[in-house]
Order: sequence, then C-alpha cells, then structure tokens
Amino acid sequence: MSVRYREFTFASPEGLALFCREYAPAAPCGTVICLPGLTDNSREFAPLARRLAVRRRVLTPDFRGRGHSQWDDDPERYASGVYYQDVLQLIGGHTDGRVALIGTSLGGMVAILLASQLPECIACVVLNDVGPEVPAAGLHRIAGYVGREPPVGSWADAAARAKALHGAAFPDFSDDDWLGAVRAACREDDDGHIVADYDPKIGEAMRARLDEPVDLWPYWAMLERTPVLLLHAERSDILTPVIVERMRAMKPDLECLTVPRRGHAPTLVEPVVSGPLDAFLSRHLP
Repeated sequence: MSVRYREFTFASPEGLALFCREYAPAAPCGTVICLPGLTDNSREFAPLARRLAVRRRVLTPDFRGRGHSQWDDDPERYASGVYYQDVLQLIGGHTDGRVALIGTSLGGMVAILLASQLPECIACVVLNDVGPEVPAAGLHRIAGYVGREPPVGSWADAAARAKALHGAAFPDFSDDDWLGAVRAACREDDDGHIVADYDPKIGEAMRARLDEPVDLWPYWAMLERTPVLLLHAERSDILTPVIVERMRAMKPDLECLTVPRRGHAPTLVEPVVSGPLDAFLSRHLP
C-alpha cells in the first residue's frame, strides 16, 4: 500500500510561505529531513520518502523559490546561509529537535552548516554527492543552464532535453525514467508549456557568485562527532576523488559509498544505495 503524505506550509524568518511534504507511518521511529539540490523540490524525494516512511517520519521541504514555496523578491537571498535559516524554522516548529538529514548537492551543503551549528539536534547526515567545496568546472557547467531553459511544448520534449543535458550522468536511464525525472522537476504553466519549477533568478544569483569559491571546510571540521555517510557518484564533476580523500583525512570515521554509473547526483533509490542508507539510519536514528 502506498504511503500517503500531507502538505503544509511554514514561515521563513522574514515571512515567506515555505512548502513541505510530510510522509509518516502511525508510529514513526524518528524524523528524516530531505534537503534538495539547487533546482530540485520535494517531489524529487518522493520515491525515497515513501520507502523510508514505512518506518520513519520524512519531511521534504521546497527551498524558497522552488516548487510550491514562495519566490523571493530579492535574488541575493537565494543563498545557502538563508536556506539554513529556513530549515531552522522547520526543525524548530515541526520536529522534536532530533533529526537525520539527507542532503543532495546544495541541500548537502546546508546539511553541513546545520550539523556544525546544531550538533545536539542532528543525529546523522547523509551527503549525496557533495562536499565542503565545489570544483569550478562543475559550477560553470551548472551555471550554463540554470534559469536559462526555455519552455517546451510537451512532457516528451522536456524529457528529451533532460536526456541531452544529463544523459552522461545517468547512462542507464530509460525513457520512463527521464519522463519521471522531468515530471518531478518541471510544471505546466498557464499556457500549457512545460517549464522548470523554480524561479529563474536562482540562476542569476548563482552566476553572480561564480567568482566566490565554495569553502565549507571550517564547518566540515566541526563535524567530528556527527556520523556522516557520503555518497559519491562515480562520474561526478561536483564531488571529486581529491575532495573525498580530504574529507576522509579530516574525518576518519566518514562512511563513503561510491555509486557506479552515476554522475551528479544519484537518485537515492539505486539498489546499491538503499541497503547502506537504511543500515546507517538504523544505527544512528534507532
């Protein structure tokens, strides 16, 4: 039987309406918060959330400017430190203060910030293909298309475009997989066109900061007591082997799993991921 979810909104510190889905069994064992990537939203986590919610309560928020969350009038606030404050609102208002975090890409960077500042609240962290720094080549690749994707006329056209753009990262995706991916990432506008489901100004904000290197290493150094599982996509240009080794050197107890035949970022429902992910959560969020 499919696990149902409810939807609710919560307020950002300055009053934006932020959206969240909650999946939960009758008697959940702990809360997991899934934090999405740069242009992702709560729908991206639906397959994982339904699986985890057989046992656990799972919250999947939309960052501001994505999905059903309100867009920000000031694009400078599309920044990891602001998302950190938004998730603090979610944790403070909708959990008992002890959670596990699963963060994909940008969401993983926000998870590092949260775990460094709230060690008493974060039971464990799963980082999906991201670390404390991001190589310039990967950043420029993403900046080349974010916010610049024109509308297309059909879901099939959207799937074809996604395959052309990201096919090297997901070489074994079927046509149905690509269609599912764009149905999660896009929406139909009032004119019947298929558009990306986020504020295009997110791309502008990213490009304005391209000369500001991501450096979360001081925050990573503060996670010595926080259990972390790192998922490393074999074909990633965002999390390189050099970054992984530096992360391990600073945190010897880091658990690391390489996801074969994947680029940025794994879907989190790959068979090779499910078992280790479940075991990790069972150890640290019993």
